Amino acid sequence: MAYACKCLSLIVALSVSGCATMPTPGNAPASQYQSTQKIANGQSDICTLPPSLDLIADKTRVEPADFADVSDLLGPGDRLRLLVSGDKSILSGDYVIGSNGRLVINGMTNLAAAGRPRHDVQRELRQLLLERRLVRDIAGNVLLSQIEAAGVQVSVEGAVFEPGLVRAGERPTEARANTLANPALGDYNIGRSLATALRAAGGIRPDAAAQTVYLMRGSRFTTIDVTPAFTGGVPADPQLVAGDRIYVPSLGCFQQQFVRPSSVTSPGIRVYLSNLSRPASSNSAAGINKDSTSFPYGVRMLDGLVAANCVGGSAMNGQRQAVLISRNPLNGQSVVIARSIEGLVRRGDRDLANPYLMPGDAIACYDSDAMMLADAVGVVGNLLGPALLIDGFTP
Repeated sequence: MAYACKCLSLIVALSVSGCATMPTPGNAPASQYQSTQKIANGQSDICTLPPSLDLIADKTRVEPADFADVSDLLGPGDRLRLLVSGDKSILSGDYVIGSNGRLVINGMTNLAAAGRPRHDVQRELRQLLLERRLVRDIAGNVLLSQIEAAGVQVSVEGAVFEPGLVRAGERPTEARANTLANPALGDYNIGRSLATALRAAGGIRPDAAAQTVYLMRGSRFTTIDVTPAFTGGVPADPQLVAGDRIYVPSLGCFQQQFVRPSSVTSPGIRVYLSNLSRPASSNSAAGINKDSTSFPYGVRMLDGLVAANCVGGSAMNGQRQAVLISRNPLNGQSVVIARSIEGLVRRGDRDLANPYLMPGDAIACYDSDAMMLADAVGVVGNLLGPALLIDGFTP
């Protein structure tokens, strides 16, 4: 009996010590970038635009309108139709601009086409055919028209969630087949635009300088204001050509007005959820699947907690804790935020302590002290029987 009492005392002591409130997670300095993560002071960083940009040091600034009309510019993968008067099979036909940006006509001519206006390529092609005496000098006898505008590869850098090379205007196979089955003179690929490229790069981040997005093409550059995508109006959304370079500067601060779906942000994000505690014994039992981990861009931590079935249930579990695991996009530092679930539900100023969810964030829920004690008591009960038998106890 003495052994059983000692065992019981030890188990109870360990159980009570394990029921302490979860310690506040430690974070590196400058890792918390949302004011809602900094409940100690609730202050945001100061927004400042970088004074200069080395990327444009050797380029000439032009107005956005100079980049607006590029519907006639050709790019790799574009499909063209050549019609030569009096010819049906030798020169006339459909051609595709190669990955090297050159247009080859039946091995007879080879000229640079990518990045040039269609009418300019048509004029040079006609001149080459005249020099080789393949056509006669008759006005309008060589017609080069575009029947399909392919997607273009551009570079997106700076304050976007997934910087790098992206394809803007890439069409699905079904759409391309429909275009080719119903050919027309000319084509407008709505996806070859600045907004599409920004979304393909994950969308602009909350720290982005949305008023000053740089678009660079060759030796020229311009700046585009994309804030009308959030405030209303018609934002400038120029068509892109292969090789364009987009740079989104960072203001170094969190701007919550940009945390929502728009033409320059992602419509949705994926968040990782874990609820391996009561009231659910597993993620499967909690109904956590690929559908419940997908959210519209702009939801907050409390929304994710509801999706993880961490809110509600028994009153004994009303004091649950949860952590949000995120990463500061400005410096790459990880940040872990702990919150009382019932506190977020009940406090009137919850918006001050309810962080926005970012792509790739993770949420984990912990049991309340009462449920942890109940589990500990259950463990004591399971171990007490064998302990009493070992001690020679008989009823």
